[in-house]
Amino acid sequence: MTSFSPSRVLKSLFAATATAGLMFAAGGAHAQNTPGVLRVSAIPDEAPTELQRKFKPLGDYLAKATGLKVEFTPVTDYAASVEGLINRKIDMVWFGGFTFVQANVRSKGQVTPLVQRAEDEKFRSVFVTTNPAINKLEDLKGKTLSFGSESSTSGHLMPRSFLLGAKINPDTDLKRIAFSGAHDATVAAVAGGKVDAGALNISVWEKLVEAKKVDPKAVRVFYTTPGYYDYNWTVRSDMNPALQKKITDAFLALDDSTPEGKQILDLQRASKFIPTKTANYSAIEAAARNAGLLK
Repeated sequence: MTSFSPSRVLKSLFAATATAGLMFAAGGAHAQNTPGVLRVSAIPDEAPTELQRKFKPLGDYLAKATGLKVEFTPVTDYAASVEGLINRKIDMVWFGGFTFVQANVRSKGQVTPLVQRAEDEKFRSVFVTTNPAINKLEDLKGKTLSFGSESSTSGHLMPRSFLLGAKINPDTDLKRIAFSGAHDATVAAVAGGKVDAGALNISVWEKLVEAKKVDPKAVRVFYTTPGYYDYNWTVRSDMNPALQKKITDAFLALDDSTPEGKQILDLQRASKFIPTKTANYSAIEAAARNAGLLK
């Protein structure tokens, strides 16, 4: 775990981007140059095994809808998901709002968000703690806090933005900031006493509670943020429009009244998928620039 500074984050992101570029350069042919294959990835905001488990039924469904072989390509970090898409090594990515903004800026607008979950119109983050003295954001002053990944919307950018809105500068008002790398790891850090509090995706929090992987009496939510736009499925803008439509239509057709639709929607923690657009993420971009995380 490391202490935080905006300049360090920017250096870290650039370093990760360079590493990701080298990793994908060694990976072989461009995804779109592989006939009959749709390469899909996702930001690694949960354990790799969990991402694979959640994606398999969706991948099978998309294969039937598009007539393509669908391959899930895991990435090592958030920057790799951005670089993989814009460098044509991946065709479609499950992005958080911030990683979508990064991809859009890096590609000069050459990526297209297709769909989001209905829940992503008003997504939220939660702050959790085991410390009985922490009951509001202001109580974090002088304490230690873990975010998730540096590039996470719900695990870093928006929690940081709401802290700043509450007149709390995480860099100067907190004793120490750490980055766990993933939402479930943040909860583990709080539960294990490594930090006084943590900020994470509300969806992952609810899933951990439902699965009894965390005791909400021991680790409790003390603040829930207002809503904001978050996750979406994004493709490169040069993808064949007919294929973009097939993918979009397949997501929009998912319905929990069918066994297949219910399984996929439950795994994606979605009531349904709806169309989205770049303009929905303008507030995320503004928050990132304001926090010094996007230049």
